[in-house]
Amino acid sequence: MTMERTSDPAPREFVYEAQPARVVFRPGASVTATQGEAERLGLRRLLVLSGPGGEGVARTVADALDGACAGLLAEARGHVSAEVAHRAVEVARAAGADGCVAVGGGSAIGLGKAVALRTGLPLIAVPTTYSGSEMTPVWELSEHGVERTGRDPSVLPRSVVYDPDLTFTLPAGLTVTSGVSAVAHAAEALYAPDASPLVRLMAEEGARAMTRALPVLAEDPGDPEEADARGLALYGAWLCGAALGVTTMGLHHQLCHVLGDGFALPHAETHAVLLPYVLGFNAPAAPGAIGVLGRALDADDPVGALWTLAARLGAPRSLAELGLTREELPFAAARVTGRSYPNPRKVTVEGALGLLKTAYEGRAPAVHAQVTPRTR
Repeated sequence: MTMERTSDPAPREFVYEAQPARVVFRPGASVTATQGEAERLGLRRLLVLSGPGGEGVARTVADALDGACAGLLAEARGHVSAEVAHRAVEVARAAGADGCVAVGGGSAIGLGKAVALRTGLPLIAVPTTYSGSEMTPVWELSEHGVERTGRDPSVLPRSVVYDPDLTFTLPAGLTVTSGVSAVAHAAEALYAPDASPLVRLMAEEGARAMTRALPVLAEDPGDPEEADARGLALYGAWLCGAALGVTTMGLHHQLCHVLGDGFALPHAETHAVLLPYVLGFNAPAAPGAIGVLGRALDADDPVGALWTLAARLGAPRSLAELGLTREELPFAAARVTGRSYPNPRKVTVEGALGLLKTAYEGRAPAVHAQVTPRTR
């Protein structure tokens, strides 16, 4: 008996630790399932959190909770500020909340995580974008211009309610940038040092689903297949986020944190711009990851394919377009190389600056040839 050959080597050693979140995925679930998830967790007084723009959707969820809603706080904005997090904790305590429901994208869910971190209250997440934050134990807090991040199992939502119907009101621009951001999660998970066979399967399927769905949503939002595409995109976001949630973040996410925290660049847009450039930088040291992405996108050159796809969908093309100045590039390069994180290729100031210059100008990404050892 001979074993069938595959494009991937047989796994020899890996560690995979599943996250304990429960997922409910169906149209209309935000109204029909959220209260049921609260009851399953034994929660009777829930504080609903959202951003100002998502307050209407959050109020619908709050109304569906009926008597289990202890209040609604719609103050989540951008990077989670320590000031807003402190206020949310105070409101939760004053309301006697025994849990929280975060309705929205990464900002709202990030605020929910901050409350969970400070209070230990269980969190239910109802995502309305493709950020993937709901599937990771990663928290962030910004204070006095400095962003702190960490990993803690207490911030991982106990239940995640995916309702594709909620994404119909997602603006076209945010649909594209948060969708490309999800693909970035999958890409980074693929070359993480703690990736496993299951992570690779999730990342490949997630990237495939997202890149199939986005053209329908961006180019013809009135298409009869739009409802199916929205479900496919949310499915892809779940898988991409789940893959990232059990692996260690590298250069891509470190750059996004540096540019968002220190230079006030918008989160999803920064992910969308940087994705092909970081992939091009890491490609020679991560051929397996590039091969998997190539299968997912059905492309011989996934780096170029992602750059072309993002441009076709109307995503921002350059860091200059997002407000970064040329004079700030050396400072950003120095900051990202001053951090410690795993990456398949060593990140030097010169290498980071070259990557940032190309992304700043929006030129076609090149696959770098020189490979140096992985940093730890």
